Amino acid sequence: MGATIETHCPYCSLQCGVRMRVEPSRAPVIEPTEFPTNRGGLCAKGWSAPELLDHPDRLTTPLVRDDRSGPLRPASWDEALDRVVAAIRRAQREYGAAAVGCFGGGGLTNEKAYQLGKFARVALRTPHIDYNGRFCMSSAATAANRAFGIDRGLPFPLADIAEADVVLLVGSNPADTLPPAMQYFDAGRARGAAHIVVDPRRTATARGGTVHLQPTPGTDLALANGLLHIAIREGYVDKTYVDGRTSGFDTVGAAVAAWWPDRVERVTGVGEAQLRRTVQLLGTATSAMILTARGAEQHSNGTDTAQAYINLALALGLPGRPHSGYGTITGQGNGQGGREHGQKADQLPGYRRIDDTAARAHVAAVWGVDPADLPGPGVSAVEMLDRLGTPGGVRALLVLASNIAVSAPDRDRVVARLSALDFLAVSDMFLSDTAALADVVLPTAQWAEEDGTMTNLEGRVIRRRRALAPPDGVLDDLALLAALAERLEAPGRFSADPRTVFDELRRASAGGIADYAGISYERIEAERGVFWPCPAADHPGTPRLFTDRFATADGRARFVRVDHHEPAESPDQEYPYVLTTGRIMQQYQSGNQTRRSRSLRLTADDPRAEIHPDLARRLGIGAADLVELRTRRGTAVFRAHLTDTIRPDTVFVPFHWGGPASANALTDPTLDRHSKMPAFKCCAVAMRRIGGPDDRSPATPPPTHLSPSRRDS
Repeated sequence: MGATIETHCPYCSLQCGVRMRVEPSRAPVIEPTEFPTNRGGLCAKGWSAPELLDHPDRLTTPLVRDDRSGPLRPASWDEALDRVVAAIRRAQREYGAAAVGCFGGGGLTNEKAYQLGKFARVALRTPHIDYNGRFCMSSAATAANRAFGIDRGLPFPLADIAEADVVLLVGSNPADTLPPAMQYFDAGRARGAAHIVVDPRRTATARGGTVHLQPTPGTDLALANGLLHIAIREGYVDKTYVDGRTSGFDTVGAAVAAWWPDRVERVTGVGEAQLRRTVQLLGTATSAMILTARGAEQHSNGTDTAQAYINLALALGLPGRPHSGYGTITGQGNGQGGREHGQKADQLPGYRRIDDTAARAHVAAVWGVDPADLPGPGVSAVEMLDRLGTPGGVRALLVLASNIAVSAPDRDRVVARLSALDFLAVSDMFLSDTAALADVVLPTAQWAEEDGTMTNLEGRVIRRRRALAPPDGVLDDLALLAALAERLEAPGRFSADPRTVFDELRRASAGGIADYAGISYERIEAERGVFWPCPAADHPGTPRLFTDRFATADGRARFVRVDHHEPAESPDQEYPYVLTTGRIMQQYQSGNQTRRSRSLRLTADDPRAEIHPDLARRLGIGAADLVELRTRRGTAVFRAHLTDTIRPDTVFVPFHWGGPASANALTDPTLDRHSKMPAFKCCAVAMRRIGGPDDRSPATPPPTHLSPSRRDS
């Protein structure tokens, strides 16, 4: 007999509801459901997800190396776990507790993210834990916490977008990255809504908008300050709202006084007429939203850029009004929940600060340990990676659900630092580029083989349900962490049961900013997801924040003065163009999963650099030629795609590939001083033609064999 399981797509932050059909002797199939977020929609990645469940590259046994230069070979779980524990003890004996680190991912369930944070602090007693979400929403999160006292990607349901009269969308292309979400944008436009899209590329989303602003990458903050300047001068500020619900407006108003439209045009390349029309649309709308995403946030001033758009939203009186407000569009599947419960270097469950005495006491009591035994804050992801294998840095690293050898900036340096470790262990479902460098590789369960919860971009906590058992010889990450904790004789309890871990998470988060205390598996099923904060079983959850007050001590939102600065790297004679990176529809994150999908490879197996025809003509580049891009950090090769949808001074490349087509071999690791977000979206680049249309693709498949050695990987 077969079974039909209601669960969710494994990929992006929409976490689309799907129905999975599992029958004996037949491959599982998936179809969308009328879940409130996707309402029957599903993109190509979701449709193809079951292809990977029985993929021939699937890891089904642990792999170990007998020496640093030797190949990976199959091993038993006992041998693999014993090697991990021995390496942890050796590093801590020689260098101290902080010599061991953990690196997590925004795709982990809430239960696994929570248990990883607990494992680092209790079993390892190390401050060194961070995760790849640091590369995603950290700048917008920092800005939202400063302004509102709380960070939730969208403080309203996704469906509210359809009811907004005006939407200003900055640095996002949901038509390609979140296709099922476009039904809400389409519904809004069908009823006459105006959509303003800010993007250096004329993307599919921008083509459907009312206004397209095409600034030079790295100038979004100047653009936001210029829009606020016009709003003040032309009388669009909601003075009643500003006086009654905010503080700090006068300081910000004075700061943007110098951002006259002609100056903004010189800095950004956006014309005065477009600036004024944008403000007029926002300022006269009955309901309006300002939404930012990675295009605006992945910069060395990404926090201040998000802050500038929050300032604009507050001045117009948008947050808390019906079908209005500011939000940021999360990218990773559990980018929201993954950062709420302990994976970040400075946080404890419930979005508590690890350096807060009361927070430490509360969480330590749940964990059954002395608060004094909990370590303090660690360093951010890039800072931790940059110090691997160095004096005072991490010497043994455990990586879960992250392919940092592809996804981190300045790839070559990151790979060198990973190779400098005394010991690297990686848990993954396939042999990723990072796992190919490891001393021990631990096979883990896939999305359809595990139970747990995820939190989508709306702050809706949902259920991931197990549809089939993992292959023999595969442990999920909860069981892995529990087994390691037992071998390390860690205090407290580490469970392999998701429900048990979630109930503990509820207690640990109780009273925190991200309060899950009133959310149970039963409620999630009955209500099709529950919005946090939800502090008690009889609390309805909070689909919409800020309707009455903000989560600050006095209930007021904060204006924060921010000033535009030039990007960390600007074009010069040697590197005369601007490079920006991003996602494409058919691939996801580092591509460790999607680049193995046969159906997705049919339409996106050749990484392409988008180049304006005028620029290509000057450089002698033709359609489909091979081009080499070079920055101060490295080189990468792409197929040229000539298009007038991009600025003539800008080149766009996708970041889903490793090997010769690694975009992050080029990107700038300069960090935002507040969020520690790298400057993925803007650096100086040179370009030249190196081959013709018939030359071999620069793409290399993800690792599929036992890597011969760490040194050669």
